[in-house]
Amino acid sequence: MTHYPLSSQNDPESTRLRLDPSRRTNWKLWGPYLSERQWGTVREDYSADSDAWRSFPREHAPSRAYRWGEDGLMGWTDRYGRLCFSLSLWNGQDKILKERLFGLTNHEGNHGEDVKELYYYLDSTPTHSYARSLYKYPQAAFPYDDLIQTNQKRSRDEPEYELEDTGVLDENRFFDVTVIYAKESPEDLLIEILVTNHGPDATPISLLPTIWFRNTWSWGREGEDMTSKPEIRLEDGKLITRHDTLPPYQFLAEEADEIWLTDNETNPELWGKAKKKVEGYGKKDAFAKALLEGNKEALLSDGCGTKAAAMITTEIPSGESKRYRFRLSRLEEAPRPQDSFGEAFTRTLELRKEEADQFYDARHPVELSEAKTEILRQSYAGLLWTKQFYHFIVNDWLDGDPGNPAPPQRKHGRNSHWSHLFNRDIISMPDKWEYPWYAAWDLAFHALPLAEIDPHFAKRQLRLFLREWYMHPNGQIPAYEWNFSDVNPPVHAWAVWRVYKIAAARGDRDLSFLASCFQKLLMNFTWWVNRKDPEGNSLFSGGFLGLDNIGVFDRSEGIPFGATLEQADGTGWMAFYCTTMLAMAIELAEEDKAYEDLASKFFEHFVTITLAMNGHGRHHGLWCEEEGFYYDWLVDSKKKRRPLAVRSLVGLLPMIAVEILDQDHLEPLSGFRERTDWFLRYRPHLAESVSSLDENGTRRLLSCCSKERLRKILTFLFDEEEFLSPYGIRSLSKYHEKHPFSVDIEGGIHTVEYTPGESDSPMFGGNSNWRGPIWFPMNYLLIEALERYHHFYGDEFQVEFPTGSGDFIHLKEAARRISERLVSLFDHHPEGSRPSHGDSRLHAKGEVGEDLIHFYEYFHAETGEGLGASHQTGWTSLVSRLIHKNDFG
Repeated sequence: MTHYPLSSQNDPESTRLRLDPSRRTNWKLWGPYLSERQWGTVREDYSADSDAWRSFPREHAPSRAYRWGEDGLMGWTDRYGRLCFSLSLWNGQDKILKERLFGLTNHEGNHGEDVKELYYYLDSTPTHSYARSLYKYPQAAFPYDDLIQTNQKRSRDEPEYELEDTGVLDENRFFDVTVIYAKESPEDLLIEILVTNHGPDATPISLLPTIWFRNTWSWGREGEDMTSKPEIRLEDGKLITRHDTLPPYQFLAEEADEIWLTDNETNPELWGKAKKKVEGYGKKDAFAKALLEGNKEALLSDGCGTKAAAMITTEIPSGESKRYRFRLSRLEEAPRPQDSFGEAFTRTLELRKEEADQFYDARHPVELSEAKTEILRQSYAGLLWTKQFYHFIVNDWLDGDPGNPAPPQRKHGRNSHWSHLFNRDIISMPDKWEYPWYAAWDLAFHALPLAEIDPHFAKRQLRLFLREWYMHPNGQIPAYEWNFSDVNPPVHAWAVWRVYKIAAARGDRDLSFLASCFQKLLMNFTWWVNRKDPEGNSLFSGGFLGLDNIGVFDRSEGIPFGATLEQADGTGWMAFYCTTMLAMAIELAEEDKAYEDLASKFFEHFVTITLAMNGHGRHHGLWCEEEGFYYDWLVDSKKKRRPLAVRSLVGLLPMIAVEILDQDHLEPLSGFRERTDWFLRYRPHLAESVSSLDENGTRRLLSCCSKERLRKILTFLFDEEEFLSPYGIRSLSKYHEKHPFSVDIEGGIHTVEYTPGESDSPMFGGNSNWRGPIWFPMNYLLIEALERYHHFYGDEFQVEFPTGSGDFIHLKEAARRISERLVSLFDHHPEGSRPSHGDSRLHAKGEVGEDLIHFYEYFHAETGEGLGASHQTGWTSLVSRLIHKNDFG
């Protein structure tokens, strides 16, 4: 893999990034930080039964002010979400104004919540000096009711009913609405909206580019985020903003039929509380009333409000496009209206696009094909567009606001133990519609591709979750807002170490970052040891560990009938945690010898966990010799043990706990070397089960898996009838398609069978499935492990790939071939379609959407079709790392 020193990259975007940490030029002040769904979130839930979907339902969003954030269509906001810009649309047919993306709640979808729109992130630089996004808007009435009702009727065994299935997009009867943002300077935003009619007939459309203030004045609070009521005032055709914590801004439209104003406040008509009709005017939903009902009395007429829009209605002939331009500028640097558009505007758009091309071209390791370049560019675009301003002060949320009815007593309910948590940051989200809240283990994977293009932001994200206003005083890292106390896999340390190494390879050996994270990770590691090793035997029971329904039963709810579960993945994760912390401690010990003791600590922890996992002394272990695989073991109330013989990622996890110690690297670390040498000399029977020395005596391998056990596991891993899919590694072996696993626990039958697509179970909301499909994060960890094993064993260690094929290769080549299968999900195949898009007509070769890519949450193990969240570019953008690492051309 080719790395380029940061100092050698002198294109304009790289220069901006080098200046970013000091904020001397605040290029990241504005960006795509606006959520795509604020309704239906825990933050907005003030109900007695903690039903977030019904507490703030989709139907309330047009008329009800949000407490903790805002949402919109292809929108932008500043880094604290104060002033927002977004686009609203109306095709003359819809029953509501298209202000935000439409999707189903968890109760409505046959596989849980799901957005039912077609939109794409096409481009963005890390500072968002240039960004581009696309939305496909139907010309006929949007089939809201059809999508709700048909999905509700479908069973979990049926596919989801999507927008394309309704027929509303047939004959290409839709508009492509592209929004381009380019910054003239950090606080001078140029916005171009291009509307293209792909349908056969001339068709009308209304556009409402809208600016508004997040409501920070209606809650009866004072403090850092609460302000007096701001204003947007119409002055001589310009919209001028005023806010307590922002400088004045000017918003200009190159052309507009009218300028409308209202207030971003709840319409009391929603609650039936408007005593007079006029009390329902000048509220959040006024633009919809004016446009859809022709009721312009709903608007504010005094030229001042907190929400404003340029209203444009036009008709676009078939096959033609129309272009509209807008500018949001800090008032003191805003150009005169007559100088705001024209050739200078065009030149800036073109220049920022050229700079974006220069930035990404400099990071291509080889001369990439056009197809691979498109995958890379759109994967990075999705990663950058899913940054979001996330605001949640748990203590205020628990107490409720003085300006609103007191919430029900919930001091002992959801997240009540996280009253210290204070979130008000730009955070990388999994998916800004389906998961518009952070997930700690997702974010760890986001950090790696982010580090390739913006290492400072990647490091800041990882450090943020270890700060005292995020991490619990007991050392736990917050999981996600639905339950901050849930247990995610401990991958944060791995992400810190990998991001450090990525940056170091480019000349940025940031030991300060590594050391500060290491200190906080010590607290988190201790939390794991104290909380998740119930018997004190180094066999960990972490719960569901992010793998949702992979287990025989819901592992987050405890095991039935007083039984306990010794988890192969929980224990494997902790061994992996140990090897990562060991590597970090050795790196830090080169500069500070105090870390040698900590390196020894993690070496000893690793030995203890590995011995427990493999069986030693009083530990029976998690390895099943008869089948040659690691399993979870169920221990009943009488302490009788039996394996849950499900071949899944759970049993593959122990192989990722592998680290190589370079003897030359350890030479200066006399204290650590003496302690490990003592162990290896006087405990040889134990040492043999956790480490190996290469033939030259220069490197030592630490691994949960001996060479013999590794071979047995790889036989399963590379078997196309077991784990190896045409598109990567399955989460559950295909063996269980014909051989489901069932276990009887005191009369209750629990079964796991191979399900390569959507989940057929309501477990964990039913919106994800770990019983067969391809998941990028786990595939990536397995690929990394294979590369490390190859680094130690070399080309001489040959494996049959696929199993039974007669083709023997070394492990690095095996890793490359798995990577190739994963990348192929997004490549046009000879028959003309990308596997990830299934049988979609719109995305087939030769169609208008052939160059557009969705980066799904997970993928069907047999067809490659994308499933789950359609914009989970966070961890699925790991595809960019695979392209870079393997120099795929």
